Amino acid sequence: MPNRLFLLDSMALLYRAHFALIKKPIFNSKGVNTSALYGFANVLLDIRENQKPTHFAAAFDTSAPTPRHTMFADYKAQREEMPEDLSVAIPAAKRLLKAMRIPILELDGYEADDLIGTLAHQAEERGDFETYMVTPDKDFGQLVTERTKIYKPGRQGSDTEILGVAEICERWGVSKPEQVIDILGLMGDASDNIPGIKGVGEKTAAKLIQQFGGVDAMLERVDEIEGKLKDKVKEGAAMARLSRQLAVIMRDAPSPVGLDEMALQSFDDDALKAIFVEYEFNALGRRIFGDDFKAGRGAVAPQAAPAKKTSKKAAAGGDAQGDLFGGGGGGTTAEAPTTIPTELEANEQELFSEPTNPNLQTITTVPHKYELVTTREDRERWLKRLSQVKAFCFDTETDGLDPLTARMLGMSFAIEPFEACYIHIPEDPTEHLAVLAELKPLLTKSTAEKIGHNLKFDLRVLMAHKIEVAGPFFDTMLAHSLIEPDQRHGMDYLSERYLGYTPISITSLIGEKKGPTPQKSMAEAPLEPLAEYAAEDADVTLQLANILRPELEKQGQHKVFYDIEAPLLPVLVRMEHVGVKVDVATLEEIGQTLEHRARELEARIHSHAGFPFNLNSPKKLGEVLFDQLRLVEKPKKTATGQYQTNEQTLQSLLGVHPIIEEILSYRESTKLKNTYVDALPATVNPIDGRVHTTFHQLMAATGRMASTDPNLQNIPIRSDAGREIRKAFVPEKEDWVLLSADYSQIELRVMAALSGDDAMAEAFQRKLDIHTATAAKVYNVPLEETTSDMRRTAKMVNFGIIYGISAFGLSQRLGIPRAEAGQIIDSYFTQYPGVREFLDREVQDARQRGFVATLTGRRRFLRDINSSNATVRNATERVAMNTPIQGTAADMIKLAMIQVDKALHDGGYKTRMLLQVHDELLFEVPNSEVEKVTPIIVESMQHALPLRVPVLVETGTGKNWLEAH
Repeated sequence: MPNRLFLLDSMALLYRAHFALIKKPIFNSKGVNTSALYGFANVLLDIRENQKPTHFAAAFDTSAPTPRHTMFADYKAQREEMPEDLSVAIPAAKRLLKAMRIPILELDGYEADDLIGTLAHQAEERGDFETYMVTPDKDFGQLVTERTKIYKPGRQGSDTEILGVAEICERWGVSKPEQVIDILGLMGDASDNIPGIKGVGEKTAAKLIQQFGGVDAMLERVDEIEGKLKDKVKEGAAMARLSRQLAVIMRDAPSPVGLDEMALQSFDDDALKAIFVEYEFNALGRRIFGDDFKAGRGAVAPQAAPAKKTSKKAAAGGDAQGDLFGGGGGGTTAEAPTTIPTELEANEQELFSEPTNPNLQTITTVPHKYELVTTREDRERWLKRLSQVKAFCFDTETDGLDPLTARMLGMSFAIEPFEACYIHIPEDPTEHLAVLAELKPLLTKSTAEKIGHNLKFDLRVLMAHKIEVAGPFFDTMLAHSLIEPDQRHGMDYLSERYLGYTPISITSLIGEKKGPTPQKSMAEAPLEPLAEYAAEDADVTLQLANILRPELEKQGQHKVFYDIEAPLLPVLVRMEHVGVKVDVATLEEIGQTLEHRARELEARIHSHAGFPFNLNSPKKLGEVLFDQLRLVEKPKKTATGQYQTNEQTLQSLLGVHPIIEEILSYRESTKLKNTYVDALPATVNPIDGRVHTTFHQLMAATGRMASTDPNLQNIPIRSDAGREIRKAFVPEKEDWVLLSADYSQIELRVMAALSGDDAMAEAFQRKLDIHTATAAKVYNVPLEETTSDMRRTAKMVNFGIIYGISAFGLSQRLGIPRAEAGQIIDSYFTQYPGVREFLDREVQDARQRGFVATLTGRRRFLRDINSSNATVRNATERVAMNTPIQGTAADMIKLAMIQVDKALHDGGYKTRMLLQVHDELLFEVPNSEVEKVTPIIVESMQHALPLRVPVLVETGTGKNWLEAH
């Protein structure tokens, strides 16, 4: 068996891990971005555990110039300064390697590539090694042999790739791997600022190398090249030779470490544990040192699809994937959500780690008084105490996680720290109802503040048991989401962070999910341990509330919490409990129509291609479009060498060939059918025949709500086919209708109000169409002379400005030259100078304060606003411009929901609020109440958050959602 040597291209791996999570980085409790270090550590452990290396080393670049810089002064000169968060990760990565006893390779004057190339060559010559170059960098293809391969770690769920000679030759279209150097010499390498020959791309370079074998041979026989390409090659001959030389990875650099010194060693356990504690890598620590390892909790995990839940503490969540069951919401803009208020239990997919003290207290080390209550006398004693306090904490325990069907096992209560009770609710139906009847007055009539963690679940469970809990409410999960939106908000994390205390793990009651025996339900847990677990939850949550309450004040978030988020809780509980009626028969009809249309489109697409092919294969589709039909001279490719066929690419080709429009229509039809039409029926609750989504108040950093299980905010509205799905949403009764109330252009109105721009405010005050008014100003024509194209451009600019659109971005969207797009933006700001001043002011204030705020005071912290890396800084500046606008609009509809709910309740109306979808509220209304409630709803929405411009609310009614909207 040969030795297995793994050589890490460390800087490339750190960069990749950092930028893979750039929209949703991982922070520990001290605010340190640990994305790069975590990704790097994961690669190291995956290789060690799964690839069985015998030898290991990690190469780094240094800041010293190399011979390539002497050869070409502009080598890598275009690279942005390294982001601060990434520069901090490099010394941490070296500490990690030392703790894992993996040799570090670095030498002034040589790049990591050269050190890896040299050692791979030495291992090749020894003959007893298989070498794997661990890198995402394409340049390493030139070094591949039968014994030296590229090991490309998987990314965001993708599989690891091992690239040998065959794969490299296929990827680059060459006959031997060393010809990759020639390809790079001709096409250049933008990442290293290697110029290549101007106007020669990868495809042309590959053809030339296939024809001539190499750069030198090509230049000797340049007259054999036909057409304008010959002139390009002649003009670029010197640059081609230079570029080829720059692209060569050395194989004869000095070797800082010998091959034998790279033999795998055991870890320095103490040093490694110290790093995992410092950076809060709890899951990685357990992976190596077992379940007893404790680093504490605190890092933010990028969310996958909604986690499977084992307890109510694992709140539903998602990642805005744009599907029916994912989180987030579509709408006019994509917004990366903040950490979802969720907790992945110890037996869950806990990918990331947490802070601070490895010597955490537990129930066995902290004195406490928890009481199991099973008798009427003891219940009366506790209920009397609870009825006399101004605030108490409670928590429900159930046998399932569907609030509509879960049976209550008991309730825990806490009034004072370290003292709590668990009131057992018997399974016997008569006794069960009797205990609930005893508890009901306390919950429905008491004016005491009700404290809980992820309270919405508890409130929904109780509502399903005909107990509507009276406020006010204090939810520690919501409070912490406002105090530290970039951290995790699970109760266990908060307990360890703020109390230095690790709560009882649910797995101690019901077992491991992947254990040797099937996991139990909570109903099967022994009563006394269950009582301890439940009482501890109430106790811990009460203590957390005492700590977080002053923190809300300190962070300036008390008004947002007490005026918006806390009052919204019972509103969402009622909406989720009611659900919305979905007509499955209508969905089936829509599905049949979509299926028929997809088959028709598929036939037409095959006709254009001249042969049938798998339309759902991006690879096959790319070959048809760009090899067969040759729609583009230089089509873009993915990192794996396939032609790009994503929606953005296809949209840019509209009008080039009729096949493009038909492919887009086919994709829409199949996606609508698979994602919505086929999936929605499975979400209909069998008890009431309605769909009950879950709303998340603080999934997004701007405060916008999201919907999951199923995601009803992502049902498309931009196309006729997408809107058809709304036909299936209907009222429960024959003499009822659905009523839609929608804010009109609310974000533009908010921008006009916040910016104070007189011209924009005047347009709204005169009730002009804002896009037509903008077109008239930008193009300097009278209102009546604006064209539909002018209005379309103005609309794109109006909405684009909110998100910091650039001239390049506008030119891409409108398909116009960048200079023309720049002139349009300049004209826009000339006409609306207040908008420019407002956006500049928000960015400047963010630089000084580190955050931006909505009109209500909701804050979004922007840690990268002063980054030295222009790409990161510019992206953060766009967030600074957008958040006050989008966040104020989000606050506005939340306040409207609170006011509408109160007005309907106070008026004794039967009308029910069903859904919130971006700027729209959907209601189920008896015909007899339509004329009464419509003005109430409109007025509540208009005055939810007073603006200095008129707020327009458009309403409609119908026998289904499509008609109403």
